[in-house]
Amino acid sequence: MKIIALIIAGGSGQRMGQDIPKQFINVDDKPVIIYTLEAFQKHVNIDAIAVVCIEGWEQVLWAYAKQFNITKLQYVVHGGKNGQDSIRNGLFELEKHFAKDDLVLIHDAIRPNVSQEIISDCIVKIKQYGNAISCIPCAEAMMETEDGIISIGSYPRSKLKRTQTPQGFVLGDICTLHREALEAGITNSVASCTLMAEMGKQVYFSSGSEKNIKLTTVEDIEIFKALLQAKRPEWLKSAENIGGGTIV
Repeated sequence: MKIIALIIAGGSGQRMGQDIPKQFINVDDKPVIIYTLEAFQKHVNIDAIAVVCIEGWEQVLWAYAKQFNITKLQYVVHGGKNGQDSIRNGLFELEKHFAKDDLVLIHDAIRPNVSQEIISDCIVKIKQYGNAISCIPCAEAMMETEDGIISIGSYPRSKLKRTQTPQGFVLGDICTLHREALEAGITNSVASCTLMAEMGKQVYFSSGSEKNIKLTTVEDIEIFKALLQAKRPEWLKSAENIGGGTIV
């Protein structure tokens, strides 16, 4: 069985407001996407990496991969018109090269702080349940609104999970799901987990982390830089040692 990381880097990052796609912004002299690739390069169970890349940046990506010794990178695929389209492009390329029962971990290029433990737990849960969605509990109070201005009700946070990536699947299963979604007219689901739900499929949770942030705004870049410099004090227990269950 092979395990492939499919990194989604097809977006332009307009919300970041920068001159280049946010996945190629340098943080401490290294492109964001390289931090992401290094996490999967380092993981002992990842056999290959594929990247769905924004058009025009493919050769830049290959050059960076060579510079930073990302030897597991095997395929670079063109992005699509939206996230679902980009993921499907990547998956359909992978099924040309890998078996249906191989595993694929779909991950946002702009989540560069993904840990080895998160990747490992995603793999474990795919093998156990058939799919795995990295997530964390919802700690904030959740208010319902119709217009974004006022609210007259709340939603129980115990019933909510904040999803992250990686989101892992059996390759043949997720490719079949994407074909069925196209036949059903579903073309712009925001994530693999929402596509599963829209198609009436169950999803299973794996461990995420508050540190596994998605770089969407300039403020997120600042948080990521702080995380790179931070070290947990030796006296501070991790969640798994105090019964919290969520990797921190």
